[in-house]
Amino acid sequence: MVVPLIREDALSAALSSTALSSAEVFSGTPEAAALLLRDAVRLRDSQQGPVQVATAESLTGGDVGGAICTVPGASAYYRGGVISYAYEVKAQVLGVDAQLLAREGAVHPAVAVQMAVGAARVCGADYAVSTTGVAGPDPADGQPVGTVYIGVCSPGGSEVFERHYSGDRAQIRAAASADAIALLARAVRGGAGGVLENEPA
Repeated sequence: MVVPLIREDALSAALSSTALSSAEVFSGTPEAAALLLRDAVRLRDSQQGPVQVATAESLTGGDVGGAICTVPGASAYYRGGVISYAYEVKAQVLGVDAQLLAREGAVHPAVAVQMAVGAARVCGADYAVSTTGVAGPDPADGQPVGTVYIGVCSPGGSEVFERHYSGDRAQIRAAASADAIALLARAVRGGAGGVLENEPA
């Protein structure tokens, strides 16, 4: 599957006309969220055929992909991921607009969306999730510690979620990882655009 890059002007229009998406914060561990993702993929597979997922990570540094891989059989649906800590990797590998990065920094909702879209494109996935934010100990890009944007790309479009976690660096990264996987599972299940058969409405 080829996912086109979202141009900044189109993305800006979409973000200005649509508020950030909302969903409850997942309170479990990344590994527990990975089990939810496995179950969502199995349900989707049984009803609509196989799906593939991918990740793009900045502040979580590979923790999202690592947690997904703790589930036996994840290789059937996890295509891979890009750890894009540096601006150059976000721009050159994932296709994040370099001018957007220069103007807004990496901790921005449009960056999260472009990262997720880029991960789907690079990895050939149907769904992708991204994380960008401030784990601390100091603020970054004009954002306080604990600010995280999670982007989700699906065949039906893209969403971005703003989170504000508390705790130390490790706690913020763990919370963001768990939440990102749970939001990816939500998208695979159809939580953003309807429900699957056998799922309560």
